[in-house]
Amino acid sequence: MSPDSLAPVDDAFDELLDTYFGRGLDSTDGDVATLIRAEGDRQCRGIELIASENVVSRAVLEAQGSWFCNKTVEGYPGARYHGGAEIADALEILGERRACALFGARQANLQPHSGSQANLAVFSALLKPSDPVLGLDLKCGGHLSHGSSANISGKVYDMHAYGLRAGDGRIDMDQLRDAARKHRPKLIVAGGSSYPRELDLKGFREIADEVEARLLVDMAHFAGLVAGQVLGNPVDYADIVTTTTYKSLRGARGGMILWNDERLSRPLRSAVFPGVQGSPLLHMMAAKAVGLGEALQPAFKDYARRVRDNARALADEMMVQGPKVVTADPGGPERSGDRRTDSLRRSGRHRHHLQQKPDPGRSPAAVHDVRPALRRFGDDVAGYPGTGHPPRRQVDLGLPAGPHGGCRPAAPGRRAHGAQLPILPSVVALHRFAPRAPLTRSASATPLR
Repeated sequence: MSPDSLAPVDDAFDELLDTYFGRGLDSTDGDVATLIRAEGDRQCRGIELIASENVVSRAVLEAQGSWFCNKTVEGYPGARYHGGAEIADALEILGERRACALFGARQANLQPHSGSQANLAVFSALLKPSDPVLGLDLKCGGHLSHGSSANISGKVYDMHAYGLRAGDGRIDMDQLRDAARKHRPKLIVAGGSSYPRELDLKGFREIADEVEARLLVDMAHFAGLVAGQVLGNPVDYADIVTTTTYKSLRGARGGMILWNDERLSRPLRSAVFPGVQGSPLLHMMAAKAVGLGEALQPAFKDYARRVRDNARALADEMMVQGPKVVTADPGGPERSGDRRTDSLRRSGRHRHHLQQKPDPGRSPAAVHDVRPALRRFGDDVAGYPGTGHPPRRQVDLGLPAGPHGGCRPAAPGRRAHGAQLPILPSVVALHRFAPRAPLTRSASATPLR
């Protein structure tokens, strides 16, 4: 085809190109732009101790909105189903190397879109339908993808659960061993979504070896503390480790699989693609790589230590104020409060302060109580060190002090519900540097109904 045979470019086409490539969101879709600004303002103004959330850096946000959003690649580096993948290959290899360096693993897969899909891929790689699996009971802090009847893992595989000791809320390792001997699982799953204690990794390994089972550790909620060398590394004990790349790891949303045994490489990779998903999200992989690079920096160890210290400070203050803390001496980044105690049950009327959302799981406090018992305060404790009444012990973030401090007064004309939130100068400084925009309507926005 010669250039002369192409249709001429007219002014309308030039205008289309200018609109498509030259105009930003604010001028093309004011509705979404307004909602994005509103969400940014909400995040900067609220305190949310939600265990599955954190605050990413500007660099992570930039990578997530990069040119990689346009590219499709199925397969793995050097063996793609689409052309033009050489840069994508380099990106994926870079991310895998960073993951391996961070956690001391020999192999990594960054393609899973989420932690649940990473778990499903592991199940698919190691098990056949109806194979027995042993995981932490959902009401004891387990995760939906570890065998809940509402999840595909509980529909396809023969799932059995282990629980917690009634006295201290720790995993009952004797019960776990008995269940393993009885059911002879092909796979034992350690970890959960609401278990704030440090796992007995050596004990899990010994039980798995005794019954000749594979051991999977899902460290999604404490991966950041492992990366920061605050907690022991599951990669040293487990056959396979899955995690999310956000939560305490403080990166982009997504999943990841780590392992050492080269014999597992082919089944695991093929279980991810083409097993449970198609093309990886390259823009998310770029953001994952940036987050992993940040976690490799020396400053991340200090961040992980502060997460642990702030969580302990929060637990200490909660015990002083009255709520029973099920995990008074945990090593993880979460804290579970027993809602059966009056003081925490009454805290529902202060939900606009904590903005704590319920989790599909249950806390250790619910083991012998059918009522939901969870108030879980999560990984972002380091970002928001104060909560409830003025604490007797606070841990500073180590950020430059801002010009303001103390307690935030109630808005004029608005009645304050309970004590106001204490805000450290370091937190004020963090908010001052956070990207924010005024809550104004865009010119192109349509009226909200």
